[in-house]
Amino acid sequence: MLEIAQIRKLSIWIFLIPLLAINLCLFISQNPEFLEETIFTVDQIGRSGFSIPYLDGSLSISRASRTYPQYLIFKPSMILTAILLYYYWSSNNNLVNNLNSSDINYKFKKFGILSAVFLAIHSIFLGIKFDIQVYKLFRRVVLLLFIIFELIAQGLLVYHLYKLKNKLDNLINKKVLLIKAFLVTVLIIIAILSLPILVTKGNTHFKHSLEWNYFVGVVVFYLLSRLFWRRTT
Repeated sequence: MLEIAQIRKLSIWIFLIPLLAINLCLFISQNPEFLEETIFTVDQIGRSGFSIPYLDGSLSISRASRTYPQYLIFKPSMILTAILLYYYWSSNNNLVNNLNSSDINYKFKKFGILSAVFLAIHSIFLGIKFDIQVYKLFRRVVLLLFIIFELIAQGLLVYHLYKLKNKLDNLINKKVLLIKAFLVTVLIIIAILSLPILVTKGNTHFKHSLEWNYFVGVVVFYLLSRLFWRRTT
C-alpha cells in the first residue's frame, strides 16, 4: 500500500530530525569554543559545561536551544518535524479509512495535527523575549498542549491499529504493536505522576532530566512506527 510506504519514510525522519537537533544544540552549548571567532559565536546564555542532562538535569532543552546559533538548528528542525507530523497523521488516517472502507477524519488525525501545530508555535516563539507573565504562561501552555495532544493521538492510533491487526497480519510486526502500546501507556503514567512536581516550584534538575528523556520517549514512538510496518512493494 502506498500509505504504508509513506508512513515508513515519514516515521524515520520524525524520529531522527528532532533527536539530532536537540543533541546537536546540546553539543554546541557544551563546546562553544569550536565556533569562537566565527559568525556563529555562541551566546553566553546558551553556554554550559559538560554534563549529561538526561541523567543530571543540568540544563533544559530550552536553554540549550533558544539562543544563537543553536536556534538556527532547533527552530527549522522542529517546524520541519511539525510539517512531517501533519503528513504522518494524514497518511495514517487514509490507511485506516482504506482498511475500514470509510471516509472520515479519525480523532487521532485531529489530535495529531493539533500537536504538530502547537509544536510549530512553540518553536517559533522559543527565544523571543517578552517580560510579561502572560507570555511565559502562554509558552508553557503551548508546550503542554503539544504533549497532551501527541499522547492522545498516539494512543488512539495504537487502539485503531490493534483492532485492525488481523487484517494487517502480513504487513505488520505484532510484537512492535505491543511495544508501542506499552510505550504510550508508560508516557501517560509518567505524565500523570509527574504533574504535581511539575506545577510546583523547585525540583529544577528533575524537571530538566524528565524533559530530555520524555522528549526521547515521544519520538521513539515514530521509530517503532518504522519497525512496525513491513516493507511493501
